[in-house]
Amino acid sequence: MLRLVFSTGTEPGKWFHRYRDSHSPESLVTFDADDSMAALLAGDADLALTRLPDSRINDGFHVVRLYEEALGIAVPKDSVYAEVGEDLTAEDIADEILNYKIGADALVDVPSVRTALQVVAANVGVAIAPRPLLKVLSKKQVVALGFSDSTIPLTEIALVWRKEDDCDEIQDFVGVAKGRTRNTSRNTAHKRSARDKAKAKQARRKSQGTSHSKPLSKRYKGSHQRKRR
Repeated sequence: MLRLVFSTGTEPGKWFHRYRDSHSPESLVTFDADDSMAALLAGDADLALTRLPDSRINDGFHVVRLYEEALGIAVPKDSVYAEVGEDLTAEDIADEILNYKIGADALVDVPSVRTALQVVAANVGVAIAPRPLLKVLSKKQVVALGFSDSTIPLTEIALVWRKEDDCDEIQDFVGVAKGRTRNTSRNTAHKRSARDKAKAKQARRKSQGTSHSKPLSKRYKGSHQRKRR
């Protein structure tokens, strides 16, 4: 049984379904956490779908980076921004109260984002965080829009596990997350060119002492004999 913890704001449901399709329904146990690395470090999970960067990850862990998260901004539902529904820039919100913003270290404090969204829901200010996280946490009074600001670093989502815990089940899930199918080998063989295939065929014939000419089939022999009569 594989125990997987996923960070709040990620939605890996499709991967869960694909994994269980090729295993058994009870083969995967999942739960979410604001701090998925803490759950992994505590031994509550074998594999973590977590947000990077994270200073707790060292050489004792395997890390498979999957994708970058889009930047987003949470605005009040009744604001002009929500009404227009377009992506915003730093210039657009220059006069707004900023309740939360990802820092230069790219770390995301999920509990602080929750608190900031409560303020936004009260029609006060905005909050900047990964857009997938804002979509998951936003309530009816908050709208999550796209946001563009080159000064704010993007976060990444990755699968992380202890090297000592590596196993077939973890590798299978990593394969699902990376898009491998049942017909795809983890160690895909190098695809041979037509020239390579021809050389290999010639080598087999030489080793077997096989003539280039094919023997006549019984059917052909019979018809040939009948013609001679």
